[in-house]
Amino acid sequence: MPDPWIRTTTDQHVTHITLDRPEALNALTPGLREKLIDLLAGASADPDVRAVVLTGTGRGFCAGADLRGGPPAGERIAGDVARTLRLGAQRLIAAVLDCEKPVVAAVNGTAAGLGAHLALACDLVLAAESARFIEVFVRRGLVPDAGGAYLLPRLIGPQRAKELMFFGDALGAADAERLGLVNRVVPDGELDKTARAWAARLACGPTRALTLTKQLVNASLDTDRAGAFAAEAAAQEINMTTTDAREGVASFTERREPRFRGR
Repeated sequence: MPDPWIRTTTDQHVTHITLDRPEALNALTPGLREKLIDLLAGASADPDVRAVVLTGTGRGFCAGADLRGGPPAGERIAGDVARTLRLGAQRLIAAVLDCEKPVVAAVNGTAAGLGAHLALACDLVLAAESARFIEVFVRRGLVPDAGGAYLLPRLIGPQRAKELMFFGDALGAADAERLGLVNRVVPDGELDKTARAWAARLACGPTRALTLTKQLVNASLDTDRAGAFAAEAAAQEINMTTTDAREGVASFTERREPRFRGR
């Protein structure tokens, strides 16, 4: 049964996932979060899907977790918060980071809290000129969650990450690009077109090589040189068994454009 708050289509080997709850700036309920996790897992497992685009409708990309409906603080049992976070927001961020296909975020508006981290976990981030990124946690007296203290220092360094998290100021798209949080800022009316063009290029690429590259880069800051070199060698060994690797070498020797199949 379709979820009324999320739309998904697959076309030309690209799965488009659109959060469609504009009246709530696409805030994530537990059910919506689980649906996203399932869709990302499905994209990983489907050989006909070779790229993913994640975006939202209305003025918001995602305003974070929908905090309504949770138990009052006095009724929580010790361990509930950590368990909920581990099984919820952290699983969603891991699903993006671990997706075996390139994921492009097309940030159409406000991305706050979990919503900001959802965008920043993607492999490539496009932002509309009206987009804003907000580390909103400090405004609520909360510690950043959803992997924020893991993601931001790796993207912009610890000092800039602390500035964003300590003050909770809204960061405009141009400043986000300047800091290195997004790949490119485009006019609002060109966001969908640009995201589709980038995804189409990815979907024509050597999918397994892109997957292995993603895994190497994501792990690079968590390992030493010896581990990184060993992982690189293993990835090369695995990739050279793929049809696309053979096609890439053949196209080079035959002086023609490669025709990758994602296999």
